Amino acid sequence: MQEIQVISVKRRLLGHLSVLLTMCVWATTYVSTKVLLTSFTPPQILVIRSALALLVLSLINPKKLVYQQKRDRMFVVLAGFCGIFLYYFLENTALIYSSASNVGVIVAAAPFFILLASRLILKEEKLKKNYFIGLVLSMGGIVLLTYESSAQLAFNPFGDLLALLAIMVWALYTVLTRIIGRKGYSNLLVTRSMFFYGLLGHLLVLLVQGEGLDVNLAASAPYLPHFLFLGLVASAVCFLSWNFGLRTIGPIKSSFYLYLSPIITIAVAFLFLGERMSRTDAVGTGLILAGLLISEYHRGG
Repeated sequence: MQEIQVISVKRRLLGHLSVLLTMCVWATTYVSTKVLLTSFTPPQILVIRSALALLVLSLINPKKLVYQQKRDRMFVVLAGFCGIFLYYFLENTALIYSSASNVGVIVAAAPFFILLASRLILKEEKLKKNYFIGLVLSMGGIVLLTYESSAQLAFNPFGDLLALLAIMVWALYTVLTRIIGRKGYSNLLVTRSMFFYGLLGHLLVLLVQGEGLDVNLAASAPYLPHFLFLGLVASAVCFLSWNFGLRTIGPIKSSFYLYLSPIITIAVAFLFLGERMSRTDAVGTGLILAGLLISEYHRGG
């Protein structure tokens, strides 16, 4: 019994580490995306990124995913459509109409929507006082960090609505991934299938917008390293590690690591771009970390 408990603790620690490393990578993807946006549109980037992820996951394990029940396939299709396609489509479109600061603040509320979705669908999460205290502190920290980077938060109804829909879609993706994980399917095979259905969505957008895809340009020296990073590391590896975290530590604790994204971004800017951290950034970072620690005990102990 004690040996089983030790294995369980190690598995949960590995789950926390997997989610933390995932957030460290996702928080730095803006550098590669910014470089690629000089020559590619968001749909083109997402198509190549998803295609590379699907390719490498297929090479690692080409076995066919055999479903136990027909509805399980529908869960995977919906998860891929929501998490790989629709979330990124809504978020990128929201950035066209609204500021990055606005979107950052709205997306920071993702754990709250994930809690609601988990409570309503999974029936496994209870509303605890510590959770809301952590939510308020972390949201306050997010607001300080985003306000520091812009003169004011000027809300655009349409763009902000799209950002809100994006985090609702991510909450649904999180719950669907949790349901699929309970059924014992291979994490790699499930993630690969999700990318397949997500890629179909990105290709549909590319087709509707009438955009082409210059593969030779994407494979050229200035852009290939960034596509490889986004496709192989930020997509294939990170979605594997994120989904593993959802299976081991649950959707709520995994989602709270989303609060670390702006902190990591500031740290990267400080270390590699020479940008200084202001007092407001320091206070915001402290609030986010405090909220994260308090929310860790939202179950009441």
